[in-house]
Amino acid sequence: MSLINELRKDKLIAILRKVPKEKADSTMRALKQGGVKWFEVTMESQGAATIIEKWQTDKDNIHVGAGTVLNLDTAKDAISAGAEFIISPNLDQEVVSYCIDKGIEVWPGVMTPSEIVTAIKMGVSAVKLFPAGFLGVQYIKNIKGPLANLPIIVTGGINLQNVKEFINSGIFGVGLGSSLVNNEWIKNNRFDELTKLATKYKSIIDIQETVRK
Repeated sequence: MSLINELRKDKLIAILRKVPKEKADSTMRALKQGGVKWFEVTMESQGAATIIEKWQTDKDNIHVGAGTVLNLDTAKDAISAGAEFIISPNLDQEVVSYCIDKGIEVWPGVMTPSEIVTAIKMGVSAVKLFPAGFLGVQYIKNIKGPLANLPIIVTGGINLQNVKEFINSGIFGVGLGSSLVNNEWIKNNRFDELTKLATKYKSIIDIQETVRK
């Protein structure tokens, strides 16, 4: 099964942004216990490349990628560390071309129909709609009119209150940052809370996927 189709099945990506390096392993394990299999480590985080490399080496039924990849040098660092996928908040032609040449999945950030079509023409397998919470579910429904089969990953402003609506709109995946990966809980070693919250999200997502089928 291709990586994007695996994501379509699992749906949920946990975004680790500026999680302290020494807390990263415990954070990943807590989220994994709650059903999370996909992890995006943002590249501005302390020791991001080291974390990605370690998790790939010790890999145990998880997918690890890099986020906030804003330029070619960062993309190269992430891929050298073993990132399986690259995610950015913007559409950078150099980053996209490099990842495709290397055979690495790249899901660039887009907002307008023109950006979306440009990204698809460049050869990406999916796009990241950002900020999805601001744009809203109706925006997705509107762009899916002329772009019916568009693989969309939504991030930015997704929470327990609206995730159900986004899943029902037919998106491929959902990236959750602070609404799931609570840095205050991590700071205070409240990893059990992360597990509970991840379980809630996965339950909502799995129920909606079952209903949609």
